[in-house]
Amino acid sequence: MTRYATRMAGCAAVLALAAVPGVAAAQDIRTVDEETGPVAFANAVSVQVGKDGQGGGTVITETQRSPVSPGSSKLSQDRSGVPASDGEKDAIGPHYTINLGRFEPGESPFPAGVTSREHDVVATLENTTVPSAVAESNYALRDLRLDGSTTVLAFEGARSAVRCAAPGAVTAETTAARLWVLGEDGKLAPTEPPRGDAELRLEDLPLDAPLSLAKADAEATTSDVVIRRVTEFDQLLRQEKWRDGDVTAAAGWHVEIISQLSDAEGEKLDEVVHTRMVFGGVSCSVPEGFAALAPQSQKQRPSVPIKIPAGVSVTESGHDGLGYGLVGGGLVLGVAAVLVFRPARRRTPGQAPSNDE
Repeated sequence: MTRYATRMAGCAAVLALAAVPGVAAAQDIRTVDEETGPVAFANAVSVQVGKDGQGGGTVITETQRSPVSPGSSKLSQDRSGVPASDGEKDAIGPHYTINLGRFEPGESPFPAGVTSREHDVVATLENTTVPSAVAESNYALRDLRLDGSTTVLAFEGARSAVRCAAPGAVTAETTAARLWVLGEDGKLAPTEPPRGDAELRLEDLPLDAPLSLAKADAEATTSDVVIRRVTEFDQLLRQEKWRDGDVTAAAGWHVEIISQLSDAEGEKLDEVVHTRMVFGGVSCSVPEGFAALAPQSQKQRPSVPIKIPAGVSVTESGHDGLGYGLVGGGLVLGVAAVLVFRPARRRTPGQAPSNDE
């Protein structure tokens, strides 16, 4: 009888404890499922260069993933450009460099009047478990072989953002305050950013490929530049752990450079180099049936930011190393870039409605 009374008293104590508002709130951690729950991702810049046998590769900077409990993961200001290491330079070639907005006095890669700024690349799980992401920055692409260093493309005030409030209420936007592109005369000129789903195509620009291939002449080679918004998840360049869901929104600026190689006599070669870049790639996803929780007034426990390490791969004979080891760290904080190298074969003789429309 005594043992039974003790058990009953213990059960009563548990019920009483659960009835205390403060304790109940403390137990409401609001975690989401890491594999299938609401999630957001944010990336500053990713680059893919070349095709089979050309010796190109892929660089994807550190992707931020929303935590599994309310909080944010933000890209460190240590990432100020691409390439940031010899491994990244090997992957995309030594001739292109991308600045993410910050520069020293007298060393601006941007047109006059554009001030130095820090980027803001954040993936968030809101207090209501709604996922959202934003990437804000200035971007400048330079060709280091043109007059020593020439800016060929620049965005000021580029911003991409997504928010998945419900399966039927996802939004995506991609904007830019100003855009400059290298003209046929070799000078940087202001250009109106494309609107909605339209693309901006500029042809025969004096821009070389990022790779050095046999017989190709840098001054004779020209490139077409195509700029458009990211509107679908598959248009992003991403690591393996960067996933979608039942309902997904994506945004960012997609830049494609098609370089027609020519020899020193100006004769076009059979070699064409395709370069893809995504500036400010972001996405958010929710499962079918997802419903946001009511806002919570109590302070949540601090969440641990989640970052997918930077990924580098060098292609060989049609195989891309991105699926092998770029995200082996999984949930990490402050890890250095993970490099996956496969020797390149050098030659000798590739959703959500937008409110921007």
